Amino acid sequence: MSQLQDSLVELIRRTSAEIPDDVHRAILASLENERKNSLAANAFKIIDQNIALAKTKSQPICQDTGSILFYVDVPVGYDEITFAETAREAVKLATKKGYLRQNSVDSLTGKNDGTNCGPGAPAFHFHQHRSPEISVKLVLKGGGCENVGAQYSLPDDTIEANRDLDGCRKAILDAVLQAQGKGCGPGVLGVCIGGDRATGYEHSKIQLLRLLDDRNPEPKLDALEQDILKTANELGIGPMGFGGKTTLLGVKICTANRVPASYFVSISYMCWAYRRQGVTLDGEGKIGKWLY
Repeated sequence: MSQLQDSLVELIRRTSAEIPDDVHRAILASLENERKNSLAANAFKIIDQNIALAKTKSQPICQDTGSILFYVDVPVGYDEITFAETAREAVKLATKKGYLRQNSVDSLTGKNDGTNCGPGAPAFHFHQHRSPEISVKLVLKGGGCENVGAQYSLPDDTIEANRDLDGCRKAILDAVLQAQGKGCGPGVLGVCIGGDRATGYEHSKIQLLRLLDDRNPEPKLDALEQDILKTANELGIGPMGFGGKTTLLGVKICTANRVPASYFVSISYMCWAYRRQGVTLDGEGKIGKWLY
């Protein structure tokens, strides 16, 4: 096994079995905020027990180990083809070891070859930069939360949403309301205002790479993030839809240029099992540091 493959297997193991510190802190803070012995508080207690067991046993936090999304930042000239080939072998080995469930099927036949590899799986997003550093971020995004993602084309008369930030606010909150407890809440929203249908969703998922406790450098988006988080948590949906004060753990919003004819609001929903981790690698593929 190459050093790179070994490092990627460890990245997959840790992403699957361990919640990042910023997410765990948010979950524990939400537990303290819920009414004692309520359904919401008990749901959080079970979630916290699940987190501890998964880490101790080095087993997946959720049976749905989800879509495998690699975000790779590399210097100019880096061999992306070899990286992708090595990552696929790492995914196959991690699946064999039980870090990933056999969770990827052929869309025409429904056949599962047990490798988690096939057309579009895993997914790779490469980005070249003028830095010698190699960083690899991995998201394992479950199907339940993916199902409650949404995309709105504004104006939308059904929710009285115009082409402005207030219209975006209405669209995002409507997505939360429609999701209810079906996305394994409390959730985190990644949102992109603008772009086309494809890039809107792509940029919305990139927002899920941000730390939960960061703040948006754009004041208008920062205000919108905080407003939606506060308002959503006043809806009473709560964890798993059981009611309570915590419907969302975070909201992360970006913008992308659009053509004048289109105004999309793309919303990616991440469940409480927020499996996101990253590493830096040296030239041989050895892990330098963990990013979350």
